[in-house]
Amino acid sequence: MTDTDTEPDERTDATADPESTSDPDTRTDSSATTDVEADADALLVASLEESTGKTAVTLALARLARDREDADVGYMKPKGTRLESNVGKTLDEDPMLARDLLGLDAAMHDLEPIVYSPTFVEQAIRGRERPAELRGRVREAYETLAADRDRMFVEGGGRIDVGGIIELTDADVAELLEARVLLIAPYEVPGDVDDVLAAARKLGDRLDGVLFNDVADAVYDELETDVVPFLEDRGVPVRGVLPSERMLSGVTVADLADELGGQLLVEEGLDSYVERFSVGAMGADSALRHFRRTKNAAVITGGDRAEIQSAALEAPGVRCLILTGGHRPSSAIVGRAAKKGVPILSVRTDTLTTVDRAEDVVRSGRTQDERTVDLMESLLTDHSALEEIL
Repeated sequence: MTDTDTEPDERTDATADPESTSDPDTRTDSSATTDVEADADALLVASLEESTGKTAVTLALARLARDREDADVGYMKPKGTRLESNVGKTLDEDPMLARDLLGLDAAMHDLEPIVYSPTFVEQAIRGRERPAELRGRVREAYETLAADRDRMFVEGGGRIDVGGIIELTDADVAELLEARVLLIAPYEVPGDVDDVLAAARKLGDRLDGVLFNDVADAVYDELETDVVPFLEDRGVPVRGVLPSERMLSGVTVADLADELGGQLLVEEGLDSYVERFSVGAMGADSALRHFRRTKNAAVITGGDRAEIQSAALEAPGVRCLILTGGHRPSSAIVGRAAKKGVPILSVRTDTLTTVDRAEDVVRSGRTQDERTVDLMESLLTDHSALEEIL
């Protein structure tokens, strides 16, 4: 993760009185919501849920446009939502990754004009943030970034509806910047189509198409055969169906260990991927049955629960053990784990806290880097209608 404490334009979110941050004679009137001066073609990549691959898709499309069309591309994320602090420092790593991968010479306050932190939201609810001024700030930053660019790739908030408090949902941003919208959607069951149709109604003519991402093998054929024609019959174009890819849907044990800290007791198998977590809080017999039904899982249990640890090591889908409470397992458990290539990580936090932190690591996509974007480029090339998207 990039440390933004060294950023030259480090800042806090806009929680101060607006009078101190903008000249009243130069503020943008709330009625001026469109008529953006930049000529760049703008594509806003939005998503129905958090952690659907939005950043990887946005940056992969930008690089594909740059490399295939020799286009001069720019990037922007109007609302920074992946923050680690509620005091306003810019810790959203998406714009920083974009700046590195696209070779952009742009200030963070333009790439991410609004830091959508809990503190910012509280101040907005109290009336200390004015939607018209924020829209003006976003538009001004966009025009700065889009100057002399052929294409602009704009990343939406965590979800399509984030920003309603300040009248800057992704639909509002698309209208403000006159951007087309590519909607990233997950798919597990047919009922998920309700959310796609609801989003399509919100976006209206701005919707350029839907891209389904991280689709499991079990529902891939159903989605292509039944759901895609259903949506297109209703005027919702589908631009692609991207299959689930392990590297994009999980984190390596090594990355997980780095984020959680603690002590690695067994280091074999650190390159294995973890996609889910299973809490060992049941009896040994029940645990074994449960663990055998899971795959690519990390078992989180007390360091003093030898029977649970032993059961986990019997299950082929368990990729690592995370032992809580600072307890060290027996040498027999350590030896078995090393022989099977199952890493053991010992942490001092309790089980509930450890589960919350581990799930945050997976949801936030901490492994996102150039390799992730490279893989997404390949998926888009093979499984999407790039000509229509670009």
